[in-house]
Amino acid sequence: MTTQHPKTALITGANKGIGFEIARQLAKRGFAVFVGSRDMAKGRAAAQSLCDEGYEATFIQLDVVDPVSIKQAAGTFSQKADHLDVLINNAAILEDHGETILKLNPELLDRTLATNVQGTIMVTQDFLPYLQKSPAGARIINVSSDVSTLSTMQTYAPAYSISKAALNAVTRQFAAALPHMAVNAVSPGWVRTDMGGAGASRPVDKGAETIVWLAAEAPVTETGKFWRDKEAIGW
Repeated sequence: MTTQHPKTALITGANKGIGFEIARQLAKRGFAVFVGSRDMAKGRAAAQSLCDEGYEATFIQLDVVDPVSIKQAAGTFSQKADHLDVLINNAAILEDHGETILKLNPELLDRTLATNVQGTIMVTQDFLPYLQKSPAGARIINVSSDVSTLSTMQTYAPAYSISKAALNAVTRQFAAALPHMAVNAVSPGWVRTDMGGAGASRPVDKGAETIVWLAAEAPVTETGKFWRDKEAIGW
């Protein structure tokens, strides 16, 4: 069945954490949300929990490191909606375990770049035809991190930090290539999720706040920027 909602959003890595909270907040604002998840059971459960709250949510299996999975996800989406208003590239991994770049495992770096950078590029490319059909001007939001900032980057999690700096560059590239869309990167801050840990300073709703604002409220003319707490910050 094709959605009747005028506003649609796809969030990758949306079965838990910030991704799920973004989906919930956008659904609350009247979006039909598509819950992208590599794990079928967790993705279905996440979408069902939103449906149980009275929202329209659809699970789409989506592994951002698998080109075939991405294309199949785009095909599934085409059966449910004729356009995409918001794409949020949220799926990411953090596998660094205290090592500095002096002992960085190249295989770990490859996995991190494949998920956090190449995955974003492939998902955006394959969903671009649906983004181009957005009547109000599509929005692409890449979930980055404070640790991507070059002026303050230290030794923390080198693979993850490098990948998020590269993601910022990807954001600038897409913003330049898509002048009629809003393409931005966001740092949600240190958020209490499986990735951020229980000691993180921010609740998940605060981490999602600026991403949801860019998706639903910010002027579509705001593009090619890096945001934190609804303010543009330096790269």
